[in-house]
Amino acid sequence: MSEKIKLAFSKSSPSSAPGPDGIPYSVWKKVNLINPTIILQLLSPRVAFGYHPPALKTANGVVLDKPGKASYDSPASFRIILLLKTISNILERIMTVRVSAIAQSKGLLHENQCGSLLGLSSSDACLTLTHEVRTLQRPRLKVSTLFLDITAGFDNVNASTLRARLLASHGPSYMVDWVSSFLSERTCTLLFQGSPNLSSPGSVGTPQGSPISPLLFLLYVSPLHMSIPKGLIVSYVDDFSIRVASPSYRGNIHRLQSLFNTIAARGGGIGVSFSVPKTELIHWRTPSQRSPPSMAPIKLEGHLFQPSKTVRWLGYWFTPALNTTHHFRHRVSLTQGNFSFVKSLSSPGAGVKPFLCHRIANCLILPILTYGANLLAPNSSALRGMDSFWH
Repeated sequence: MSEKIKLAFSKSSPSSAPGPDGIPYSVWKKVNLINPTIILQLLSPRVAFGYHPPALKTANGVVLDKPGKASYDSPASFRIILLLKTISNILERIMTVRVSAIAQSKGLLHENQCGSLLGLSSSDACLTLTHEVRTLQRPRLKVSTLFLDITAGFDNVNASTLRARLLASHGPSYMVDWVSSFLSERTCTLLFQGSPNLSSPGSVGTPQGSPISPLLFLLYVSPLHMSIPKGLIVSYVDDFSIRVASPSYRGNIHRLQSLFNTIAARGGGIGVSFSVPKTELIHWRTPSQRSPPSMAPIKLEGHLFQPSKTVRWLGYWFTPALNTTHHFRHRVSLTQGNFSFVKSLSSPGAGVKPFLCHRIANCLILPILTYGANLLAPNSSALRGMDSFWH
């Protein structure tokens, strides 16, 4: 347990805003440094008895407007950032490690789920996507992918349904009880200009901003995964992709429609739905394919979707032929904003020293510019543009 506390502190930023109690991580780090047993004695009984105290279930919800919206008359135009008590976050990080290990040993997570799991990132999900596409294209099959997004995923986690799944897996009783206790009787105080500062109960969902919420969501939606002949479902938290292959793109459309109906029905059984208007379709092509691109559309719940020429998924831009130029052109475009910020710090004859500017560029610009280079290799044209920008 003490090692897990150290790990929790290593992932806690001193600059993170505290929750309702106003106690930052720096205070708990000093407490742990002076007496390493205090936090251990404080949290261990909660874990052993599977109990999350009501005092740790309160949160402040900072309401922020989403940029670029034409109108802010709808609640959907705003996002809520939850600020949880820091001591609760420490306990949740400890339980995340434990629940993840137990869930994987009990088979509660599907092998094609990525995100919020140790050793699995967005690049793993995208690598699986591109690898399977190329593999299925070798026997001259036509490959298509449907990209889906779950609507308000974390808000739809039902504590009773999740508890039943955990009990059916014969997991440790303390883990099941703690998860149930953590998700029940939560309250949140919304903070915005003119807010009454009144706490409101939250009857469903798992709190966004909590370290363990993504893992609990993965456990909840694991039943949406299924085996597909000549196909695959890969997900990254609430982003799903359904990939199929057949001798024709029209055949792929029929399969994708059937699979969507099946996965949507499964989602309905646990109170989860997909945001159909956000759906995207792509028909993959080989670089040597000379036939005209297929324009076979798909119709889902009354919405007609034409195949996309480019699809953005998990920060990667994909084209039907998996050409990397488009992705890195977007990376250069995104880097321009940060480059302007760095320039503003270094006006001629004043500002930040050159060696500090170089350090800022390496920390702030380079990661954005080269994002995805571990998976997608830039061709000569894209590489020239990146080199020119960097120099």
